Amino acid sequence: MINWSEIFTLTGNATLQTLAMVGASTVFSMILGLPLGILLCITDPITGITPKPILYQVITRIVNVLRSFPFIILIILLFPLSRLILGTSIGTAATIVPLSIAAAPFVARIIETALKEVDPLVVQAAKSMGSTNSQIIFKVLLPEAMPSLVSGVTLTIINLIGYSAMAGAVGGGGLGDLAIRYGYQRFNTPILIASVIVILVLVEVIQFVGTKITANLMKKR
Repeated sequence: MINWSEIFTLTGNATLQTLAMVGASTVFSMILGLPLGILLCITDPITGITPKPILYQVITRIVNVLRSFPFIILIILLFPLSRLILGTSIGTAATIVPLSIAAAPFVARIIETALKEVDPLVVQAAKSMGSTNSQIIFKVLLPEAMPSLVSGVTLTIINLIGYSAMAGAVGGGGLGDLAIRYGYQRFNTPILIASVIVILVLVEVIQFVGTKITANLMKKR
């Protein structure tokens, strides 16, 4: 007999843990990835407003290396860092560290791509009016790229939901942990199915909201 009360209680708690992990790691990955993305854009040897080939190559290599790591391996490698910062390497809070670091290079590439999509003529017009580089970045590039940035953040959040589910394999907490420990390992199929359904619903809701915000920003341009 299916214990609906247990399913709702466990799934509800795990959902809150997942939302906490994803929300915090989204903020921290943006803090880490936004400056890197801006640097990648402005230092590009071909299209950058302040071309710096050596700096660009250093940053792009770091981003590429971090992006090449499978998340499940990265989270294990970052156990010592999580333990150093938070005193533990398991649980919801500890998972935020590897989630943030794993998503940061992805965010950096999204930022870089979005900024490079801005019409070069707009940048040239700003330069001709005497705008400084910081003014071009914060008053031209970022505002003009906002629809693409919102779309990229939406994609980042969705990826982080997937990462957080994988973190459950190593005691990360949240829906992934619930699905693996209570669903798979204890042969509790209803819990497993409920966890998967909630993850799918979260992804659909976030994608819907992100798409609506992006569409509204496009209309205002």
